[in-house]
Amino acid sequence: MLDNIDSAMNWQALDAAHHLHPFTDHKDLHERGVKVIERAEGVFLYDAKGNKIMDGMAGLWCVSLGYSRPELVEAAAKQMATLPYYNTFFKTTNKPAVALATKLASIAPEGLKHVFYGCSGSEAVDTALRTARVYWQTLGKPEKKIIIGREYGYHGSTTLGASAGGMVDMHRQSGDMPNFVHVIPPYWYGKGGQMSPEEFGLYAARQVEAKIKEIGADKIAAFIGEPIQGAGGVLIPPSTYWPEINRICKENDILLIADEVICGYGRLGTWFGSDYFGIKPDLMTTAKALTSGYLPLSAVFVHDRVAEVLVNETGEYYHGFTYSGHPVSCALALKNIELIESEGLVQAATQKGEVLRAKLTAALGDHPMVGEIRGIGLIGAIELTADKRTRKFFEKNGRVGTICRDFCIENGLIMRAVRDTMVFSPPLIISDAEIDEFVVLAKKSIDQTYEKVKDEVTV
Repeated sequence: MLDNIDSAMNWQALDAAHHLHPFTDHKDLHERGVKVIERAEGVFLYDAKGNKIMDGMAGLWCVSLGYSRPELVEAAAKQMATLPYYNTFFKTTNKPAVALATKLASIAPEGLKHVFYGCSGSEAVDTALRTARVYWQTLGKPEKKIIIGREYGYHGSTTLGASAGGMVDMHRQSGDMPNFVHVIPPYWYGKGGQMSPEEFGLYAARQVEAKIKEIGADKIAAFIGEPIQGAGGVLIPPSTYWPEINRICKENDILLIADEVICGYGRLGTWFGSDYFGIKPDLMTTAKALTSGYLPLSAVFVHDRVAEVLVNETGEYYHGFTYSGHPVSCALALKNIELIESEGLVQAATQKGEVLRAKLTAALGDHPMVGEIRGIGLIGAIELTADKRTRKFFEKNGRVGTICRDFCIENGLIMRAVRDTMVFSPPLIISDAEIDEFVVLAKKSIDQTYEKVKDEVTV
């Protein structure tokens, strides 16, 4: 069938007729026409019309090794020819699943020596949340059910994950589950007021403590948070935030879940965001860059403290997925991690990120609409503001970001608009020349946006 559809317009028509997309206004999509991505190589995508597009988002934060790496294709093909699938139910396993779990335990933060597999970050979050509740139930504390999350948090799109997250549109549209509450995020630029970043970091963390006192620690199972809130706008917490969260969770006997679906596997210049910030998680969710997005796979790391209870006291744990420990995905993930190590990409993320931010600052630091350029490793954000001196946002938050995103795409660059914040996370293999190209395209797009909205900007 693929060979019989010979034009981009035909693909667009068929997509509109049959394909429901995630997080999409379908009426608007059908009016504009979908972009058909045909192939990709390195940091570039090519659509069906022949346009070349720099992927400044590494897909959805995931394609760390870039596109079309033959080593990953070969690893998957080799395993598929040997054992394409078998489940890990019924007291069976497979060699790639065991080998990957062993490797992951060797690079994980201290104490995280057990792994549970799923297919996606959403499944990983579901697993972590259920595991937290099973842990307390096993210990005779079934009333410890409530999960504390954060505004702007994103923990997937299943009902449990969306409930744990703090995306108000998701809650408004489908409601959320009981036993979830939310506190403010450590977003100094947007919520810090007159406090210093360090003061605000403590203030934001202590809102968790205040919520615990309000509800009662005996009713709370866990706190969940991303080391850096990616889909929330690359919200980087002040240095005071995570040490205080560690203290609060430990003193109140509440499990700490680090959602590393975006930050894991080198993005911040460390294997995990928990390494960078000194987070002490009891459960740690990962996915995305685990396979560089080539195949679906997630891994939840479980601390010895929790695993010992599950293994020795819970009995049968009624949870799992058809594709848990899929041999082809695990074999590919092993090769992916091997390449990240052998090519020094964890360390390179620090150096390349510093270069990228320095060049963005040189090009845009004095721009009247750019309030802040922030980042760690190869993840970052550019705040677009109406008044950079007062950190005032534009009215109708999200409109200016959407304008800028559209200019980016026209210019051959993918950045993501979160409200009026432009976020980026290019593949870890991005070259110096490609960094230069990224900066040129980003500046061009922001300049074009400014020309369209400059009457709303205080200079």
